[in-house]
Amino acid sequence: MELNGLRVSRETQDRLQHFATLFQKWAKTINLVAPSTLDDLWRRHIADSSQIFQIHPQPITWVDLGSGGGFPGVITAIYLAELQDGWVHLVESNHKKAAFLRTALRETNARGSVHAIRIEDAPAEIGGCDAISARALADLDGLIGYSAAWMLGKENCRGFFHKGRDYLREIDKARGRWEFDLLEHKSAVEQESVILEISNLRRLV
Repeated sequence: MELNGLRVSRETQDRLQHFATLFQKWAKTINLVAPSTLDDLWRRHIADSSQIFQIHPQPITWVDLGSGGGFPGVITAIYLAELQDGWVHLVESNHKKAAFLRTALRETNARGSVHAIRIEDAPAEIGGCDAISARALADLDGLIGYSAAWMLGKENCRGFFHKGRDYLREIDKARGRWEFDLLEHKSAVEQESVILEISNLRRLV
């Protein structure tokens, strides 16, 4: 099996397929993603989320903010299972969604844990990390604000944030409050979308 042009092992494929089955079952009673995207689950959500690990395929510690239906946090945790190292801390304050995330991690033997708390409270509960991810959560300025407790003064901590066609405006807005190094990774799934890699974060105001 290939996702985004990269080969996926049979073990990871089985885990992803089991996650997809679970997701479809839970999505009948919980609003995990926009209903209009459910019929395109593999491309719009699983393949899109897989890009995070494909960009940075290392056995590291992640914090996934606003994990919702598991994108990209559970998908990253599934890939880490193959490495038998690394960990994803999934932050989701909605308790029904948190229950789904716990079930998904357990049944796929993925490498992650769920923190059913507000994002603002997460730094006190979760220690240092190597990377932060978020998808469909907030604009870039807001995401950096959420991530600052982990990233400020930490040269090796990076943020990986999915963004759509309006990402240039979001970058300009964020640069009014922050300095950071930026890499733009073009999406292999959505033509006008990117994954923004943020590092060396400094506060301006």
